[in-house]
Amino acid sequence: MTPANSDSPGRSVVLGVDAHDTGPMAAAWAADEADRRGLSLRLVHAVPTLYREFRPFDEDRYHKALRERAEQALDRAADVAWGRHPGLALTTDVPEEVPAPALCRESRHAALVVLGSRRLGRAAEVLSTYSVAVPVSAQAHCPVVVVRNPEHTTQDPPYVVLGVDGSPSSAPAVDFAFDFAAERGAVLRVLWVWQRPPVGNLDDDATDRILRRLLFESTVGRHDRHPDVTVTHELVRGHPVEELARASEHALAVVVGRRGGGGFTGMRLGSVPYGLLHRAHCPVVTVPATYP
Repeated sequence: MTPANSDSPGRSVVLGVDAHDTGPMAAAWAADEADRRGLSLRLVHAVPTLYREFRPFDEDRYHKALRERAEQALDRAADVAWGRHPGLALTTDVPEEVPAPALCRESRHAALVVLGSRRLGRAAEVLSTYSVAVPVSAQAHCPVVVVRNPEHTTQDPPYVVLGVDGSPSSAPAVDFAFDFAAERGAVLRVLWVWQRPPVGNLDDDATDRILRRLLFESTVGRHDRHPDVTVTHELVRGHPVEELARASEHALAVVVGRRGGGGFTGMRLGSVPYGLLHRAHCPVVTVPATYP
């Protein structure tokens, strides 16, 4: 089956399609989200031209094989999407580019970028041409969802986890999380996780009072847009990645803001989003400071 092209107006949900059969879960998640939002789904599988420079004697055959593999991967993703939502508007593209830059370019006009996870090691995430989760999460112009584990729908009511820390980068994540929870009729669990400094005198009670005030202030005004969203506020002591990962065990998703500008390797993601990409038990949403 070859996916049909559509010229539906407006932004799309973009799915980065992997040729290694690691993305059926991501394809299903992306299709559901596009249908929920009334948007088209755009399937993108980039074919790196870098490797062609190293195969001068069989360049045409090798490039043709890469294109064929890309088309097959797009067909599989389209089958998953249309199997769940037969009327979904769907477009495809096979840019000749390294995957991460191609998806970052797509993100300029996307509502959301959705990725699966090949569960690469940390070194491979930096060095591999096919690494996308870290560099795209760090550099995309729109929110990025990495679907490494499924969202959990057995909780009643379902809930979304939002990590805040009072920084400017967490404010856009708050806006996104409210929208996300409202779309799903979910409770929004807002967590502020802090660690006591290993040295120095600190009044724990006074610190708790200050942080609780900042925690509640982080969501002030958002109920005007989504009055039906139930919000809980939790101040937790511990390591932010560990505590947010623990809270994600039965969540639909965990949402965090992005720090840093990305850089060449995409490693300036921020320690918490980066850690959650490896530790969370549900999809991880990284929201850039420019959202919406």
